[in-house]
Amino acid sequence: MRDQDVTVATVAERQGVADWLISLDEATLQAPSLCAEWNVRTVGAHLAVAVTAGLPTFLGQALRHRGLHRSNDVMARAFAQRPVPEIADTLRANAQRRLTNPGAGPLGPLADVLVHVGDMRRPLGLTHSPKSDRVLAVLSFLTSGRAFGFVRRRDLAGLRLVATDADFTWGSGEQIRGRAADLMMAVCGRTAVLSDLDGPGVEVLRARRPPTP
Repeated sequence: MRDQDVTVATVAERQGVADWLISLDEATLQAPSLCAEWNVRTVGAHLAVAVTAGLPTFLGQALRHRGLHRSNDVMARAFAQRPVPEIADTLRANAQRRLTNPGAGPLGPLADVLVHVGDMRRPLGLTHSPKSDRVLAVLSFLTSGRAFGFVRRRDLAGLRLVATDADFTWGSGEQIRGRAADLMMAVCGRTAVLSDLDGPGVEVLRARRPPTP
């Protein structure tokens, strides 16, 4: 995908999340997501924070809370206290912001929203089937060695990823086969999707990424 197409796709995905969030009842918003200790509402809040807080804010919070992971958690939980319509409106109003992860380029934000949509939808028993060209672009990014913060490169050593619903293969070694969207989630450490994948590499990856307690 061209950078312009990636930006258009990211905007559309963010707007889709905003529309979906305001359709959910409170019980659904409180349901656990695939993000450890975050419910659906908090994942939505994280996406809203990501399009409003600039890099200086993230770095400042990371210093204050001694790490990006902790600062992300604090900011997402704080924003999640706001009314859901406000969270959705914030995400929608800022959907066109061209934020890029340092060194990642425009595919970083697209990967972030596609994976987090899966984090929210899959535990609810809902399908997670983003457009194929978007998933393939993100998979190529995730396996490029530039996806810092998304993928632990050592986890994919000696593995071969094969999409069964799209033209995508990567790596060499023990195979992991399945839908491209499921491969995308698994590469990003979502062990819950491994049961939907096949091949001897599944157990290798499972052992490298044990479930978060």
